Amino acid sequence: MTVQVVLVHGIRTSATMWRSQMEHLERRGNPAIAVDLPGHGTRRDESFTLEGALETIDEAVRTAVVSGPVLLVAHSMGGILSTSYVGSEPAPPVAGFIAASCTAIPRGAGLVAYRLLARSFNALPGRGQWLTDRVLDATLPPETRTDFGAGGYAYDAQDVALRSLSVLDLLAALERIRVPLWFVNGQWDQLRLNENLFVDIAQDPELIIVPRTTHLVTAMRPRVFNAVLDVALTTLEQT
Repeated sequence: MTVQVVLVHGIRTSATMWRSQMEHLERRGNPAIAVDLPGHGTRRDESFTLEGALETIDEAVRTAVVSGPVLLVAHSMGGILSTSYVGSEPAPPVAGFIAASCTAIPRGAGLVAYRLLARSFNALPGRGQWLTDRVLDATLPPETRTDFGAGGYAYDAQDVALRSLSVLDLLAALERIRVPLWFVNGQWDQLRLNENLFVDIAQDPELIIVPRTTHLVTAMRPRVFNAVLDVALTTLEQT
């Protein structure tokens, strides 16, 4: 059966961040679903809750698995949530997992600093969007430049989403994951903080570091990330 793909976006952005990957998967012939988490994208009028986010991922996976084995692909906050989901008990019907830009434990001083930074941006005129635009203009190629913001930015959900992640036990979840697992990080990704620990705890994961790349690895190096998708899909197709 054809491998199905479920894609989960990161914080502030939406399903539109996956446009390059959706186009690639369509050309490849793999059906794909890119979800919007509560408080993001088409669901910005909803309140973000941890339960609602995990339910969104589960619903998409269980819808997709009816048609074939599922590769779950997730970025940043979506990757943290999906790590917890894939490592939950009983194990969900996921055949493989690509965890991009999410090898960090969301608690302690690091989380506090991240939340303070996010609040500082939101306190700027226009919620700091002018600065975000400058960074994206400088780092993303034209083909993906508009993808992160096309579904709008979830300013209001950001702090509550970050705060809610602190209750997740990612290390316990990693120990329970028994499906092929790929960690994908940009060389300059700030969420590489616990990368070595994640690799040590997980069962035979593959770690892929994309040179000269920031946290936004899916959009900054779309061809490289799409090649990782091909590796994962080919692996699942041969099992």
